[in-house]
Amino acid sequence: MRWMIAAIAASGLWAQSLETVRVESKPVDRFVTLTAEIQPYQSTAVVARVAGYIEKVDVDRGSAVRKGDAIAQLSAPELKAQIAEIQAKAAAVRSQSGELRARRAAALSTASRLKTAAATPGAISPNELVQADEAVAAATAAIEANQMAERAVQAQARALEEMVAYLAVTAPFDGVVTERLLHPGSLAGPSAGPIVRIDQVSRLRVIVAVPETNVSSIRAGQRVGFSVTGYPGETFQGAVSRISRVLDPKTRTMPVELDVVNAGGKLAPGMYTEVRWPAKSGQVTLLVPATAVTSNTERSFVIRVENGTAKYVNVRKGPAQGELVEVSGPLAAGDLVIKRATDEIREGARIPAK
Repeated sequence: MRWMIAAIAASGLWAQSLETVRVESKPVDRFVTLTAEIQPYQSTAVVARVAGYIEKVDVDRGSAVRKGDAIAQLSAPELKAQIAEIQAKAAAVRSQSGELRARRAAALSTASRLKTAAATPGAISPNELVQADEAVAAATAAIEANQMAERAVQAQARALEEMVAYLAVTAPFDGVVTERLLHPGSLAGPSAGPIVRIDQVSRLRVIVAVPETNVSSIRAGQRVGFSVTGYPGETFQGAVSRISRVLDPKTRTMPVELDVVNAGGKLAPGMYTEVRWPAKSGQVTLLVPATAVTSNTERSFVIRVENGTAKYVNVRKGPAQGELVEVSGPLAAGDLVIKRATDEIREGARIPAK
């Protein structure tokens, strides 16, 4: 076969069956691979808002919870004593209220009678009228003070009721219990540390450190693919949702967060990912079949057909795009090149038009 090719090359004429193709020009997306970490969309350490001893814990590591579900129940006997005390105080204030209203009614009646009697000249001294009015004012002020005291007692009672409600610890959002840190009999409270930790895993964050050279490609809302080692060959998607807008001066990267819907529960916080980050989008490049590029010890080239003759054109190969390969060099879109190039096709050989 080689002697046939050599004979054809020597004659300067190639067979009609020699296939040619046009150089294509199309936009091509470029990507860089960046490592990132998956984090829960929300994560919180659940701490009791009031001090008390844990009676029971309703969940454990791995338990799925919904917002408002019971996490733990505390007991605080001192709260019961405080509630009994405030209830007694409220009863005393209410009893005083009735007595004070009776006093004010009596003062008003006395003042009314004195004013009626004062219509007769000399019957009532002016000083008696003044004292009667002051008695009415004093009784009214006492009632107002009692009402304020009653409102204060009611506020204290509501505060205690809220504290009692806090003895039932509930989940702040839908998620999964990832740690259980306290057990029945333990003292819980704001200074005693968390009872459990809950992570929201139905929705996740992928935090990508985008290099400074690629920040121009960041677009809010764009879909970005990534993979994890636990599921080889599978690609997941996230949407760019939060952009820090500030570079880390140490790493010269910009943190970007992807929102990921994890409905199937395959992904887990803490997983490391490889993100296929779009470095340049829509850059126009030249493409030829991979077989159109050939190499020898000196160079890589394609064979362009010019005026029916073969001409070597030096090129540099780029990434493959399916069956085509990117090339750069003194080519133009639409140039005619030989589809299966070989250095046995001598430069200057006549290539018949097909």
